[in-house]
Amino acid sequence: MPESEIQNNSFVLAELARGQERAFDFIFRKYYKALCAQATVYVKDIDEAQGIVQESFIKLWGKREEAESIKNLPSYLTSMVRNQCIDHMRKVNVLNKTHQQGAANDEVENTTENLVLAHEFEEKLVVVLSNLPERCRIAFEYSRFENLTYPEIAEKMGISVKAVEALISRALKTLRAELKEYLPLLALLFKISQF
Repeated sequence: MPESEIQNNSFVLAELARGQERAFDFIFRKYYKALCAQATVYVKDIDEAQGIVQESFIKLWGKREEAESIKNLPSYLTSMVRNQCIDHMRKVNVLNKTHQQGAANDEVENTTENLVLAHEFEEKLVVVLSNLPERCRIAFEYSRFENLTYPEIAEKMGISVKAVEALISRALKTLRAELKEYLPLLALLFKISQF
């Protein structure tokens, strides 16, 4: 993580510890969509994922006095969301004990190596998405997380379809470069072949 990012996070966390709602709002806006993408990988349902991420942010606000002790904010948030997802899946498994889990849950072998790789991927994905230029990130999130078409994104952002294509292309190029060792996971997560 760049030094400037660490300093910025330290300031924001200090403000959060003092109960500043604007610091909480900043963290929420910066990491929410990427954390929803992470949660969706686990629970396979965007509405459930959003609920889990919102619960995680409620817990963060509840523990705001301890915020200054957080050393790595993206890692802390991804761990919190991962734990919430695991708790959620345990509850679902207990409720649906007699029903077979979907084939998607069986696809990933829970070896230690795969778990470590998935955790690294989650943290890096959150950081890379949050560090994209704002318009680039917004266009990408509309496309991949809200499933909007390029014309719909262009209308929402007040730009041309060509500009949307350029922004999303830039986001994909950055993701490919920053997360090249995780390309199979990226292709699965964002359902795109151009990775």
